[in-house]
Amino acid sequence: MKRGDAHRTVLAAALCLSAMTAGAASAQVLSIGDDGAVTTYAGPMVYSDSGATLIVRPSPAATPETAPPQEVVRLIHESSARHAVPAHLVEAVAWQESRFNNRAVSPKGALGVMQLLPKTASDLGVDPSDLRGNIEGGAAYLAQQLRRFGDVRLALAAYNAGPEAVRRYGGIPPYAETQAYVRAILARLAAARPE
Repeated sequence: MKRGDAHRTVLAAALCLSAMTAGAASAQVLSIGDDGAVTTYAGPMVYSDSGATLIVRPSPAATPETAPPQEVVRLIHESSARHAVPAHLVEAVAWQESRFNNRAVSPKGALGVMQLLPKTASDLGVDPSDLRGNIEGGAAYLAQQLRRFGDVRLALAAYNAGPEAVRRYGGIPPYAETQAYVRAILARLAAARPE
């Protein structure tokens, strides 16, 4: 089974679950990668009161393999404090962007834990290949978007699609990737909230 087929199977199972439940539900989903690696995801799955399903990729359950390295956590907390951005928000963005991998490189050339494009990193005065600089730049850029838009959802959309796209559409752009990105980070933040 191709990875895309497996993902659609998981989504179909989530949709069946949504038909049987109301409100928010928790789920455990296993994703098997092309290399055979298994990732466990834990809820929440989010469903609207109107009956429309919001497909949210659940946040991975915390395991030693998915926990951020201590140096990354320390640098996120330092940069978050410097830029007055909640550390848990920067951490959620780092997870979504790279799974805390400083060697990550996107098809578009974004680099590191915070997946900074070289131009953005240059504008921010940081070296995107340096762990400290990458996290510092990501926290600074996220802080800029929070100040610019005054809304976490819009700031996340701007981090993913760029502030011009958010301005052009007057909200979260109608890009599937950006909409899924915002939902996934919000779900991770919701899952991290103490009951």
